[in-house]
Amino acid sequence: MSPRPPARGLFAATLVTLVALSPPFATASASSQRPNIVFILADDLGWADLGCYGADLHETPHLDRLAHEGVRFTRAYAMSVCTPTRAAILTGKHAARLHLTVWRESSVEREAQAPKSRRKLLPPVTVHNLPHSEMTIAEALKAVGYLTFHVGKWHLGDADHASETQGFDVNIGGTHWGSPTTFFWPFSGPNAGREFRFVPGLGLGRPGDHLGDRLTDMALRLVDAAGDRPFFLNLWYYDVHTPIEARPESVARYRARVKPGLHQQNPDYAAMLARLDENVGRVLAHLERRGLAGRTLVVFASDNGGYIGGYQGRPVTTNTPLRSGKGSLYEGGIRVPLIARLPGVTPPGAVCETPVLCTDFFRTFAELAGADGGTASDGMSLLPLLRAPRATLPRDALFFHYPHYYATTSPASAVLAGDWKLLEYFEDNRAELFNLRDDPGEHHNRAADSPDRAAELRARLHVWRSEVGAQMPVPNPLAGTVSAPRPPP
Repeated sequence: MSPRPPARGLFAATLVTLVALSPPFATASASSQRPNIVFILADDLGWADLGCYGADLHETPHLDRLAHEGVRFTRAYAMSVCTPTRAAILTGKHAARLHLTVWRESSVEREAQAPKSRRKLLPPVTVHNLPHSEMTIAEALKAVGYLTFHVGKWHLGDADHASETQGFDVNIGGTHWGSPTTFFWPFSGPNAGREFRFVPGLGLGRPGDHLGDRLTDMALRLVDAAGDRPFFLNLWYYDVHTPIEARPESVARYRARVKPGLHQQNPDYAAMLARLDENVGRVLAHLERRGLAGRTLVVFASDNGGYIGGYQGRPVTTNTPLRSGKGSLYEGGIRVPLIARLPGVTPPGAVCETPVLCTDFFRTFAELAGADGGTASDGMSLLPLLRAPRATLPRDALFFHYPHYYATTSPASAVLAGDWKLLEYFEDNRAELFNLRDDPGEHHNRAADSPDRAAELRARLHVWRSEVGAQMPVPNPLAGTVSAPRPPP
């Protein structure tokens, strides 16, 4: 691949930039009839958090409407934490193949932490930045005439690996950080007393402005600036990652609705999610007003399972009926909501139960746009499923690899084949086998009573790890003074 031009700077996308770019954006071209692509990614949103997925406290009418108008996937999967999923989306390659298996800050800090660790295993030294040698979907779409916009969370590299160096014409809000210090203006300040964080490219603001609202404002301006040119809008919200913050009046409304027996019990999180839903609704309404909805693929997904840890004294969310959450390779950590709508292609109100993976977006978008999808070695196009949601794909297994520690897990890999799923933990070499059809909550380990199936899936997992060059943790010579806890349920 030829060298890329130097980064244009992380803060180039300002209102001045939008105005300056508008004239060429409005020029029609031979590619103007290609469909637009709007890819909306939520952060840490759980599979069961939306109304259309069974939420009992949360209200998400706009996303529920999107599902009613398109296809809702019930078995969509991502990596178990954020940076690996984002890398897999952009390249169509598994995070294990890229050696991008943990969020960026943890990857950077690994060498400093390793000498102090007393855990049984030391995680591998992983890649900090998405390499420029990797072809991204933005580059593939740009090559066939698309304008490419990134708005929101990036978390895939330092300034030399900003989104502008990975095929995006404009970057608004993306940095190497994984979360803002605050979701309210000025969206900046010391993060947990350590480093000063900020969100670039938003221009002037005022007290009370919410980050999701401002990112949506800028995204809509980019849609307008595109004119007749086809565009790829990569709208990656920071919501609903911590800090869990929402407008007080909305929090009060959900606090009044909390009652015993509901799965969801956090009114702050419910209010924050409601704001995300409203902003998605704004995007959908703007496409309608502009007459673009009929030729725009809209995809909504999350980067990993819901975060079940605590914030300000209460659990953030629950992934019930799925087990565990973010970080874990149980279903609650890797199964995510996924909704897609393309009028004339997706049948309204359809449900797809075929397992799909975040690596599939590259080939899907490339095929739709008539772009080159040849570098996306681990994904498949989802267009056959968008057209016929009861169809299947020609693959029989999905694989997951997280050779790191998290509050919900010790280092592990997993393979999902049909109804069966096997997890292999590296600390003690134990295997857990579940039949998801009979036991979607992964409560009953079948490894002892189905040893042949467990051995077969474990062997497949080992072959896959070898094929992709997956990095493995190594024994820690200082282990023994502190034992790592078993993963929680």
